[in-house]
Amino acid sequence: MSQEISSGSGELRDQFEIIVVNDGGTDETAHVVHNFVTRGQVSVRYLEKKNEGQGIARNYGVREARGDVIVFIGDDILVESDFVAKHLAFHAAHPEISAGLLGFIEWDPRMPKSPLYTFMTNGSIILGRYGGHQFAFEKLEGKTEASSDFFYTSNISLKKELLLKFPFDESFLKYGWEDIELGYRLTKEVQFRLFYDKSLVGYHFHPLDENGLNKRMFAIGKAAVLFHRKYPELGKVPGALKKFIFWCISLPLFIWICDAGRKVFGGAWHNWYYYLLSKRFFLMGLQDGLKSL
Repeated sequence: MSQEISSGSGELRDQFEIIVVNDGGTDETAHVVHNFVTRGQVSVRYLEKKNEGQGIARNYGVREARGDVIVFIGDDILVESDFVAKHLAFHAAHPEISAGLLGFIEWDPRMPKSPLYTFMTNGSIILGRYGGHQFAFEKLEGKTEASSDFFYTSNISLKKELLLKFPFDESFLKYGWEDIELGYRLTKEVQFRLFYDKSLVGYHFHPLDENGLNKRMFAIGKAAVLFHRKYPELGKVPGALKKFIFWCISLPLFIWICDAGRKVFGGAWHNWYYYLLSKRFFLMGLQDGLKSL
C-alpha cells in the first residue's frame, strides 16, 4: 500500500488531500480509511488496484492527485503535526520544478530496540562504510542536500508536474531500486536537487525480523540486475571478484561463527552476522534476476 499527500490552496486543512493506494492488499485498509473519512477532518481518497508493484501504485496516485506538490510516505510511516506544513513551506520557497525535499526517518519509539533495527538504519556500521540496508541517514549528518542514493519515498516531496513527466519506472515490479532509479534519472535529466531537512521527521512503525531481512535482500538483489542494465556505470551489480568475495564471506560456516559470536559476546558480532546474511540473500536474488533476463 502506498500513501501520498497532495497539496492545493486555502487554509492548511484545505491545502492537502490524502490519497491511499491499496496495491492489492487484502487486510482491513478499506474499512479503516472509510472510518477516517467519516470524520470529515481532511480530504481522503481511497484508490484500489491489483498488486502490480510500488512504482505502478505511486504513478497511479500521482495521476489522480489534484494538488501541485506530491508528498510520498509509506503505510508504515507516522508523521508529526507540522509534517505537511513543512513540506509546503519548502516548495513555496523553492518553486523551481527541479527541487525536492527529503525528510528524516527513524524507528517509531514504540518499536522494540534490537541489533537488527540498528544495523538496518546505519550505513556505516561495518568498517565505517557498510550496513544501512534500509536507511543510512547518518551519512547526511550536517548536510542540507542529498544524492539520489537517498531518494527514499518514505518521506519525500516533489512537484507533480515533474512526476508526470518522469514517472516511476514500471518495469520494477517488485520491491527494490524503483525509488533510487527515479532519483538518479531526475538528476541526469533535469539536474534535480534533493534538499534535506532533518527536523522533518517520519516515524517508521514496521516490525522486522531475520526472515524479513532475508526477503528484503533477495528482492534487492533481483531488482539490482534491472537497475544495472539501465545504469551499468553505477556498478550496482558487483563484478566477478566482488561477487566471489561476497560468496566466500557468506558461506554457512562463517554465518554460523558470527551467529555463535553474537549469542556469546553480542556487540559487533550482531552486525557482522546480519551483514553476512544479507550478502548471502543478495547474491541469491542476483542469481534469480540474471536467470529471468
